[in-house]
Amino acid sequence: MQGADPQMVSPIAQPPETLEGWYALHQIYTWRGDEIDTPVASAPKPDQGWTAIVRLIGSTADLMVIHFRPTLDAIGEAQRDFATTAEQLELELQYSFLSVTEAGLYHLTAKYADDPATLAEKIAAERESDHVRKRLFPPLPAAMPYVCFYPMSKRRDHGQNWYTLTLEERSRLMHSHGMTGRRYAGRVQQIITGSIGFEHWEWGVTLFAKDPLDIKKLVTDMRFDEVSAKYADFGDFFMGKLLETPARAGT
Repeated sequence: MQGADPQMVSPIAQPPETLEGWYALHQIYTWRGDEIDTPVASAPKPDQGWTAIVRLIGSTADLMVIHFRPTLDAIGEAQRDFATTAEQLELELQYSFLSVTEAGLYHLTAKYADDPATLAEKIAAERESDHVRKRLFPPLPAAMPYVCFYPMSKRRDHGQNWYTLTLEERSRLMHSHGMTGRRYAGRVQQIITGSIGFEHWEWGVTLFAKDPLDIKKLVTDMRFDEVSAKYADFGDFFMGKLLETPARAGT
């Protein structure tokens, strides 16, 4: 949420600045026809996103389709294009989740809340960093065929209201949470997408791994972080395996 004047917002009500990148659409299907072997996956250009097809395992549904595109309109086009494929393959849409890749800048916002000019400079530099760009415009992880997706929100219960914590406290909790995730670098690739204003849930989490047990271990460890133990609610989990590497430009 860029553009807010930190001097006009109280320390408690102040939201963190965020950076956004590609839009995302997760679609969950069941199929009524024969088993699907090689559905089509495509994207307009190599730097314009991608689409991945996941065969769900242990779910009441059968297929998860994940689209990443640079604009909301492009996501709408991907949605309409795949609707034709879904009809041909006798797929029935059961659930969808719209969001956008997001990097929450809790630490920078807390550190420079009283210095808007410096905060703006730091945010601009952060957007250009390789680490953040990979979060905002994530490539499909190589050699990580197992995929998990789930939505989540922060609690607003009495005594456990994330949105009444000070910015400094939220920054501390999110830093600790992030350190847990870093222990799985190279084993689990996380894509965090924001959905506030788009969906009932506030964020989506997409995890890729070579070993599905690494996903289980990561989610378990994060449940014990204070930020999750006290302030997180989770939706349904969808777990499966990529059917194929998505095709990109010219394929």
